[in-house]
Amino acid sequence: MTALRYCRTCILPHTRPNLEFDDAGNCNCATAAKKDAVDWAAREAEFRRLVAAARGRTRPYDCVIPVSGGKDSTWQVVTALEHGLKPLCVTWKAPARNELGRRNLANLINLGVEHVDFSVSPKTERCFTLKAFERLGSPALPMHMALHALPLQFAVNGRIPLILWGENSAYEYGSDDHTLTGVHLNERWLTKFGVTNGTTASDWIDDDLTASDLAPYYWASEEAQAEAGVTAVFLGHYFRWDPHHAFEVAERAGFTAAAQPTTGYYRFADIDDDFLITIHHWMKWYKFGFTRLWDNLSLEIRNGRISRGQAIEMVAARGEETPFQEIARFCDYVDITQDRFFEIAERFRNPDIWKKGRDGVWRLEGFPIDTWRWAQPGKVHS
Repeated sequence: MTALRYCRTCILPHTRPNLEFDDAGNCNCATAAKKDAVDWAAREAEFRRLVAAARGRTRPYDCVIPVSGGKDSTWQVVTALEHGLKPLCVTWKAPARNELGRRNLANLINLGVEHVDFSVSPKTERCFTLKAFERLGSPALPMHMALHALPLQFAVNGRIPLILWGENSAYEYGSDDHTLTGVHLNERWLTKFGVTNGTTASDWIDDDLTASDLAPYYWASEEAQAEAGVTAVFLGHYFRWDPHHAFEVAERAGFTAAAQPTTGYYRFADIDDDFLITIHHWMKWYKFGFTRLWDNLSLEIRNGRISRGQAIEMVAARGEETPFQEIARFCDYVDITQDRFFEIAERFRNPDIWKKGRDGVWRLEGFPIDTWRWAQPGKVHS
């Protein structure tokens, strides 16, 4: 049994994948000091040179932008348009896209871009989602695989020179491989940070899912990208990324936030989907002992808007976060019972950090909130 250790600056635990602590007990995610040390003017000049090279091509589009309609993709589109690029925007259509998501995506398109809204076969997507949840406890694995694969496929097939992603999560949240925290999104980055548990589409071929069924999930090879002249980059390398700044830019462009957060701390993030992203983030509780709220509040600490003590108070005030409504919707989607859902989830509870008491309740060793009310696991609550 290992007690959780937490960063002395933010509230991320040592169990978060790819996190490293230094000798002082601070994690390796991006701090304000690290960002202050960057010559952002030089970075923007570098981006303008990239833009000039892309616009010099005789192609219908200068870049592909993966979009959901969220605040980050709206910021990406605004930035591209401000720099004179003509983008083709590509969306993996979530099976549970909600009305707010539809409105924000329509707003993004109306900024003046051409757009592809790609729907995977519902039969394939449902089957794949359940398999990913049962095998790896990762119900959003197909989502992450598709949303990375489709822009690559469109860029390579259309020989579009640039793909503009948003922030580099390897940099913002910490990476134990410092070669992946820079500007390029490549195959190594996808394997490590693409939220696919190191799998590719071909690993999921079986009696239920053929290679043809899984075609939307295949990443174009680096050889194919090089032959087509495609480069995938993170805008967060060229421009200082901050969720609040991205929201302010998006809001000025017509983006609408939710009335309250769907999951985590921000009411302007993870709001276009009715259940899938929430279940994805909830599984972190079983696997790593933290939730989306901890990630968001750690960003707020790093950006100097709240203190570590305030963040812990916010977590304590939020309390137990099991998303029962979203679990019910997910179960309807993949056609399983809620009891079955919790049976599957329990298989992925991390025994290194969770301890079951004599009362049958699981608790986290080393948890920083003494007053936490631990919930009885595996029960369907109303």
